[in-house]
Amino acid sequence: MSTTNRWLTLLVVVLAVAAAYGAALSWQTHGARADAATRQDRYGQAMRAAGTEVTAFVNMRHDRAQESVDAVAAGATGDFRAHYVSSADQVIRAMKRSRSTMTGHVVWSGVSDLSPTQATVIVATSGTVANRRTGGRQEAREFRFQVSLLRVGGRWLTSDLQFVGGAP
Repeated sequence: MSTTNRWLTLLVVVLAVAAAYGAALSWQTHGARADAATRQDRYGQAMRAAGTEVTAFVNMRHDRAQESVDAVAAGATGDFRAHYVSSADQVIRAMKRSRSTMTGHVVWSGVSDLSPTQATVIVATSGTVANRRTGGRQEAREFRFQVSLLRVGGRWLTSDLQFVGGAP
């Protein structure tokens, strides 16, 4: 084998190794991007589910009390749902007795913990409350909640909802 052939063979081997290394890096980058996209999608789904649940929780009306309670229950699971549903009659009676109306909207939210099956989201709201105690006048209310979510049947459902600031 001549020196030229040896150099050409060496060059072909080096190029083949470089091509294989490049392909491996490309495959690894593609996998990392797919993982990041999956995580970002999961993040958005959890944040939307928490926002929907909190929106239902801060929008309750004495004249549509059962609808208000049902909206919260629809996004709940586990002990939180069981406790909420079992106390619904008391909540409805209290809302009707005090002629309570609460309205609100999410002003910001952020995911503080996320896995494929669990998430924790902090949600801040702004709105108003009117009832017998306020003389029927709307008073401003701001709340912050910590929402614990579980992935159940392809949906993010609330497993716990706690006040973490604002006027409970």
